[in-house]
Amino acid sequence: MKVLVTGVKGQLGFDAVKELERRGHQPIGVDVEEMDITDKSAVNRVMEELRPDALIHCAAWTAVDLAEDEENRERVRAVNGLGTAYLAEACSRLGCKMMYISTDYVFNGEGETPWQPDCKEYAPLSVYGQTKLEGELAVSGLLEKYFIVRIAWVFGLNGNNFIKTMLNVGKKYDTLRVVNDQIGTPTYTYDLARLLVDMIETDRYGYYHATNEGGYISWAEFATEIFRQAGMSTKVTPVTTEEYGVSKAARPKNSRLDKNKLVACGFAPLPTWQDALSRYLKELEKQDGTN
Repeated sequence: MKVLVTGVKGQLGFDAVKELERRGHQPIGVDVEEMDITDKSAVNRVMEELRPDALIHCAAWTAVDLAEDEENRERVRAVNGLGTAYLAEACSRLGCKMMYISTDYVFNGEGETPWQPDCKEYAPLSVYGQTKLEGELAVSGLLEKYFIVRIAWVFGLNGNNFIKTMLNVGKKYDTLRVVNDQIGTPTYTYDLARLLVDMIETDRYGYYHATNEGGYISWAEFATEIFRQAGMSTKVTPVTTEEYGVSKAARPKNSRLDKNKLVACGFAPLPTWQDALSRYLKELEKQDGTN
């Protein structure tokens, strides 16, 4: 199967291409240099030339706070909303199945009940969340053969993430203040890429939630486990979002995503986040050893 992957320079796009190669598919990874998704003519030209069987759309504006700046908003909307719509239109024309990677930020983040994949009670708190929702609505409105997969708290080798930040900052300070009232589950892109390829090989279309297993945790609990597994003595002081300090973009406090639909539709759940963290730290050590 010929599969086009956008955002190949990002954490997930990088791992998706590697997983497709492992399975014997024909992945074509592109980033903005090869296809600027905000340019409709460029999207149409590349899609016509390549004529993929499937598209895994990982490209996105993910700088949540910068998205709030007035001078960036038009660009954020162009990438996350319009660009996704251009790709969906092209997929519709070519009969190509599409997978759109979305986020828990499309919800309001209130309460403690895990969000269901087919919940339509959207109420994004930020420009990032609103534009990712615009992308979702474009895909579901233009296509029949689509997967919308919401993920959260992503970490991978090819890019920056919370784990790398904690390891770096933890070397400089004995104690760190970390938020304890935002609850969710981490997602290792290596594990997620396996699931996404499992899904794209089928026609079990629809909305899904995908994070690692292992239970819901706070960022403070995640940081504590990172330091424990890394053998670091850095201590974590749990604080509320308000105590930590207000950021430009509001963060959802409830990022719990219900993943039962995955198993119900015949897909294997991801390993626990604790196991994923252990494997990831070993991969980081390997990566550091080769640099």
